[in-house]
This record gives sequence, C-alpha cells and structure tokens, in this order.
Amino acid sequence: MDAAALVLAAGEGTRMRSALPKVAHPVLGVPMVRLVVDAAREAGIDRVVAVVGHRAEVVESILEGETCVLQEQQLGTGHAVMSAKEALADLTGSLVVLAGDTPLITPGTIRALVERREEAGAAASVLTMRVEDPSGYGRIVRDDEGAVADIVEQTDLVPDKLGIDEVNASTYCFDVEALLSRIGELSSDNAQEEFYLTDMIARFHDEGLGVVGVLTDDPEEAMGVNSRIQLAEAARVLQSRINRAHMLEGVTMTAPDLVWISPTVRIARDVTIGPMTFIEGETVVDEGAHIGPSCRIVDSHVGAGARVDSSVVLQADVGSAASVGPMAYLRPGATLLERSKAGTFVEIKNSTVGPGSKVPHLSYVGDALIGSAVNVGAGTITCNYDGAAKQSTEIGDAAFIGSSTMLVAPVRVGAGAVVGAGSVITHDVPDDALGVGRGRQENFKGWAARWRQRRAQGRD
Repeated sequence: MDAAALVLAAGEGTRMRSALPKVAHPVLGVPMVRLVVDAAREAGIDRVVAVVGHRAEVVESILEGETCVLQEQQLGTGHAVMSAKEALADLTGSLVVLAGDTPLITPGTIRALVERREEAGAAASVLTMRVEDPSGYGRIVRDDEGAVADIVEQTDLVPDKLGIDEVNASTYCFDVEALLSRIGELSSDNAQEEFYLTDMIARFHDEGLGVVGVLTDDPEEAMGVNSRIQLAEAARVLQSRINRAHMLEGVTMTAPDLVWISPTVRIARDVTIGPMTFIEGETVVDEGAHIGPSCRIVDSHVGAGARVDSSVVLQADVGSAASVGPMAYLRPGATLLERSKAGTFVEIKNSTVGPGSKVPHLSYVGDALIGSAVNVGAGTITCNYDGAAKQSTEIGDAAFIGSSTMLVAPVRVGAGAVVGAGSVITHDVPDDALGVGRGRQENFKGWAARWRQRRAQGRD
C-alpha cells in the first residue's frame, strides 16, 4: 500500500493523573501508542512518523526505530502536522493521520480509509461514527448532497448543530501534497486558540477537492483514551477481541472474561486456558498445553502438552509435557526440559532442569544445571550466593537429593549419586557415591520422661 502514517502522540493527558504521558499507558501490557503503530504496520504501511511532545523521551523509547519529531508546544492537531512537515516533505500519495490514544483502531479500517480516498480521488477521507451521546466529540456536518462538508468541535458548536449524532473519530487519510501545501494557512481563531487539523476538511470541501466519510460499524474501534476509566474500558474491548480470535483458532477458555492475553502472544490450537490467567509479552504457547487457573506468564515459552497450574513464569522456558505448580515461581533463565517438573512452592532461577527430572516441592534452585531423571527432595536449596557473586551447582543424571539438603555452591553431585536427607554439601560428591553432611545423632535414654516429671512438679 502506497501510504505513510503520522501518529499524533504529543499530549500530556492531564485526566490520566499520571507522571507518564497518556499514550505510554499500557493496554493489556502494550503501550497504547505502540498498538496504534502496530495496527498501521499490519495495514501495510511501511513508513511511520510520530509527533512527540510531553515527556518525549518516554514515547521515543517505546517507538524505538520509528521516526519521531518534536512538537515543542502542544497547540492542536493542526500544529502537530505543521511540526512534522519537514519529515513528511518527500512523501507522495496517502498520509494516514492517527491519534496515539486510540489503541483499538484496526488494520482493516486503516486500509479502508486509504482505499476509499484513493478510489474517490478525494483530498481526504474521514473515519466517522454514530453515538447515542455525542457530547465532547467534533460533529460531522454534511452538505445537501450528503458529502462531508465540515467538522465542528464541541466548543465551537452553534445550537442547531448540537443534535448531530455522527461524530469525528479522529482518524483521517489525506492526499499528502494537498495537506502539506495548505497546512501552514490554518488559523487558531477558535474557542481553544488551537490549530485544528479538522479545519482542513471544510477547506477541501469548499475548494471542491472532495472529502469522503467512512462510517465505522464499530464505534469502540475509535475510542479515545483520556482517563483511567477509559483505559480499563479499552482493555476490556481488546481482551474480548483477542480472546475471541484465539478461540476461533482452536483455543479453549473456560471463562474468557477472566483471561487476559497481550496482543503479542502466540497460542497454538488445543491449548486450554483456565480463569484468572494473564499471558503477556512475547510468550509462545505450543499445541495442547494447559495453563491455569491463576497463572501469570510473561515473555516465556510453554511447550506442547505442558501444564502450568497457579504459578508465575517470567522469561522462562517450559518444555514439552513438563509440569509447573501449583504455586511455583519460574524466574528469568529457568529452563524445564521435556517431562520435567517444578512442583508446589518451588522457585527456579537461571537453571536448567533436565528431561524427566523433578523438583517436587518446597525448594529453591538457582544457577544450577540438573541432569536427566534427577529427584530433588523437598526443602532442597542451592546456596548459590557467597555474599559477593553467584556460584553454580551441577547435579548429574539419575542423582537423588534427599530432603532438606543445602548444596553450597560451587559444588557438583555426580551422576547416580545419592545425598542423604538433611545434609549440608560443601564438597563434590563423586558419581554413584553417597554424600552425607550432617552432625552425628545422639539419643539420651529416659530424658523425655524425666523432663515431663520435672515439668509436672514445677521444677522446669
């Protein structure tokens, strides 16, 4: 598609009551301005320019790799286009202008705006919608033939226009040469003393250059986010869209209203997702996995047939047919290979658990390499921090680690070795050896009976 996009992302968003610029607030884990840019890219637009202003460095970091221009003073949408004029000077064809606070805009609508303008040979196309309560929106004014003749902002409405229910959705497509050749002639003679991009619509109509209205049948798509309440509503709409799309592709959700999935997540068919589950970032879930209930998975991979139950998984890799939870915590760098297990109240960080190995419960594994078919008993801890640096633990294939064992790194337990329960292991255990590191037990006959007698007599 021969089109570029200009994303307006300079505003502060005072109603958000936030130190963050409005467009940086995330919707299902993705900053809303990123969602707008991604929609433009998916629509087939190769060149994107963003106008930034309030806390520009934050928005620029979100849009790393995109062209950003600074609007030093926020004097309206028309002024934003003026600020970007130099960056757009070499363009021809269509320019889509998008609001950075409309995270629900879809690639299909962006394509439709471009196609309708180009088919009509018009100077502009405007996305419009009909709403029951048009308060706060610019109204679409049509001429006697039904063509779009003007957009009038709420603050500039005259009484006879108050009843118009077709409103501006703040998304446009312009003939870039027609726009840039006239944008410098805009006036700020209005109630807000700002330069309105919408004033170009009346000018194009009056000059006979043509303006096409594109009425959306989904007003939610044009929802602007100006408050935390609207941010939550946008998340609800996007949640419903994403979950519906996944279910249509073969994903089961037992309670879709209680599942939140980022738009960047990829999920294969025959995956089952339980309620109160959050799947975020660049997570990939393979075929037949079962996730939930009550899980949070971020930037991770869950293999085919794996099961994650009531657990947190952050930047980790869960292998095929592996089992996690309930109440496990996989931290960055945790890798569970096929058929392995991280059970109840297990924390694993920067470690690999080999095929078929099990860490069933109540254990911490950090900076460790565990071989295949290893059993790690309850209460085992790899003591990986010496006060200055992290040290590593290695456990060989088919080793057996008894319960309540402290493995003081750096240390290696050999293949087939056994470590006695309650041990503190400070030296390597050779292959097929028994390692025991604990104090000698002593029994004092009759002591308990004598102790109880003294207590009864009040002497203890």
